[in-house]
Amino acid sequence: MKTALITGATSGIGNEFARQLADRGYRLIVTGRRQDRLEQLKSELSVPVDIYVFDLNKKKECYELLEALQDETIDVFINNAGFGLAGSFLETDVKREVSMIKVNDVAMHILFKGILQMMQQDGGGHILNVGSSAGLLPAGPYMATYYASKAFVVSLTRAVDCELKEKKSNVRVSVLCPGPVNTEFNDVADVVFSLKGISPRQCVKEALKGMDRKKVVIVPSLRMKLATIFSHIVPYPILIKITAGQQKKKLG
Repeated sequence: MKTALITGATSGIGNEFARQLADRGYRLIVTGRRQDRLEQLKSELSVPVDIYVFDLNKKKECYELLEALQDETIDVFINNAGFGLAGSFLETDVKREVSMIKVNDVAMHILFKGILQMMQQDGGGHILNVGSSAGLLPAGPYMATYYASKAFVVSLTRAVDCELKEKKSNVRVSVLCPGPVNTEFNDVADVVFSLKGISPRQCVKEALKGMDRKKVVIVPSLRMKLATIFSHIVPYPILIKITAGQQKKKLG
C-alpha cells in the first residue's frame, strides 16, 4: 500500500486531499495542530491513518516531524499547510505576517527539502507544494505579504523541478495554484472573495489529475487558467493596479 503525507489536513484543501487519496487506496499520514479534527478525519476513512500533531509555525517542530518520518517511505507528499492575511501593509499585524511567512515559506521549505531527500534516496515519489494563483502574479496590494509568500513557493518548485529533471530523478514536484476556494482560509485571512470560489473537491480533483499528468504548475478551473494567460499579456503596472482593486473588494 502506498503512503501519502498531508500537512494542514484538519480542514479545507488538506482535508479533501486526505479523502480523495484515501479513495485511491493510499495509507495516510496526516498532520495539523488540532488533534480532535485529525481524529475525526481518521474515523471517517477506511484506510490506515497515522496522526502527527505539530505546529509548523515553529521551526523546531518541522524538524521533529521529519525525524518522526525517517523510517517511512513516502510516495506522495501534499505540502499544504498555510494561511493568508489581508489589509494595508501599513496596518497589518507584523507578528501575524511573520507567522504566515514561517508557515507558508519556512515550514514549506524545510519539509519540501527533507521529504525530497527521502524520496530521492528511496528512488521516487511526487511532492505537491500548495501555492496559489497569487504566486503567479507580480504583486498583490492589500495582501502583499501573502502574495509574496506564495511567489516563493512557485519559484522554488519550478527551480527544483528543473534540477530534478537534469538529474533524471524519479521524483516529481508540482505546485498547485488555485484561485478562490471555499474553505476556512477566508475567515482566517479576514477576506470576502469578490470572485466565486470553487469547492475543495473540485480543486483537489484537478490537482490530482495534474499530478497524474506530471504537470509542474497546476491551475484548477478554466476561469483561473484564462486569468493566468491574461496576466501574461497585461503590463505589470496595470496588472498590479487591477489586482489592488480586486483585493480592496475582499476587505468588505
